[in-house]
Amino acid sequence: MVKLKINNHPLEVPEGTTLLEAARLLHIDIPTMCHLEGTGHFTSCMVCLVKDVRNGRLMASCSMPAMEGMEIITDDAECRESRKASLELLLSEHVGDCEAPCQLICPAHMNIPLMNRLIAAGSHAKAIEVVKRDIALPSILGRICPAPCEAGCRRKQLDEPVSICLLKGFAADQELDKEVVPIQQEPKTGRKVAIIGAGPAGLAAALYLNKAGHQVVISEKKEKAGGDLLQIEEEILPAKVMEAELTAILNSDIQINYNSEVGKPELEKLQQAYDAVVLAVGANPEMLQQLELEQSKTGIQVDKTTYQTSMKKVFAIGNTLRPSKLAVRSVGQGKELAWVLNEWFETKELKGYPSRFNSKFGKLSKPEFDEYLKESVDEKRWQANRGKAIGFTKEEAVAEAKRCLHCDCRNPESCKLRELSDRYGAEQKRFQYDERFVVQKEFAPQNIVYESAKCIKCGICVRITQQYQETFGFSFIGRGFDVKVGVPFSESVEKALEKTAALVAEKCPTGALAKTNTEEQI
Repeated sequence: MVKLKINNHPLEVPEGTTLLEAARLLHIDIPTMCHLEGTGHFTSCMVCLVKDVRNGRLMASCSMPAMEGMEIITDDAECRESRKASLELLLSEHVGDCEAPCQLICPAHMNIPLMNRLIAAGSHAKAIEVVKRDIALPSILGRICPAPCEAGCRRKQLDEPVSICLLKGFAADQELDKEVVPIQQEPKTGRKVAIIGAGPAGLAAALYLNKAGHQVVISEKKEKAGGDLLQIEEEILPAKVMEAELTAILNSDIQINYNSEVGKPELEKLQQAYDAVVLAVGANPEMLQQLELEQSKTGIQVDKTTYQTSMKKVFAIGNTLRPSKLAVRSVGQGKELAWVLNEWFETKELKGYPSRFNSKFGKLSKPEFDEYLKESVDEKRWQANRGKAIGFTKEEAVAEAKRCLHCDCRNPESCKLRELSDRYGAEQKRFQYDERFVVQKEFAPQNIVYESAKCIKCGICVRITQQYQETFGFSFIGRGFDVKVGVPFSESVEKALEKTAALVAEKCPTGALAKTNTEEQI
């Protein structure tokens, strides 16, 4: 047996035990990228570095055996900085977007490519489920939104952007055409939130707070909900569409008091009676002055991450902060604030809506369009022949959704490279080359796509295909800096992964090998 210490915890392990295995016996987490239980050691990523206190030496814990008298530290400043540098080296060759440009530009941060895939597959109920995770009024916004997301669509480089807003409206309309089903709520929390204003921002906050199980009471000064939406012409936004979508929200255990003016005395009473108060009153300078809250040049002054005003427990969103005709921004802020308040109620910590690491690689080159068209169609943008106010038919929607190039990663939630880059604050461009790898897409059985430009040469797929005795499998090809993972004898990925396609996609730490099945991405 070998005696050593890890993070000042003494332990004994059999000879040959690696430092990684020893640390796991103590439930100490050491990150890895190239390690896979049940396969041989392959030290390449250097993310699992730990330090021996006796000599200050950094070593790869996945392959270094425990030795007598070692005093190992797994997570001091030097270990963290070394891991950060290792991740930045891996990122320097990783060509892929964690999230598609359209999603990054969308003020509500909706998963647009996944919506497109579901519509293209005819899974319209699943598509609206994805949309409503981030957008509270999709039928309305599908008709009135100026579509900032379409400015980021890579299809625009080829011909015209995908008609994202009409697709969003189409998916939502499929649900509105059916009997309104009350929104599914989490168990009641006992928390109460007062919302002042029933425009897009207030309604979005109400929807997501109500879903989280909190009691919501809205005060609206007019006789109807909708705010500035009520001023939009019938030819653009049919009244029956707006009424149906607002009714779906307000009939879901949300109390609304109409003709209810709120000034400073009423605000102070609400502050005392409720766990949080949300101001969503729009661009109303006179009312905002009466409330005597700190002002910015454009509206109420708030903390940029939490939306909290100068008054305790009082928050503000939407045009209350800055006049804008972009309703999707107000809706996005309503969703974000609901998350902020829900976390605050659960943890007693007031913190901003989380942002994640995003790998980006910019515009496509001409040869790369052919690669992306492998999962798309070479068709021009479809128009809604019945007009935007009515929207796409099913046939038009499916055809338009198929134009999506699928720029996003199919593995964004379980990608270890993304998760660890987030954890260690890695910077993608620190070691980046002037020229990047060209994106290529190849396909394997069981709906697997291989994008070699995302590969970090961890060797997991090489070891798995060897272990399962694939006829060709994957191998390291080339020497030195030119080495890459590929299929021997220039065979296809389809032939390389006849037995192990799903398994290598499951174990790939970067999304270089990933499942294209949309149902599994929801």
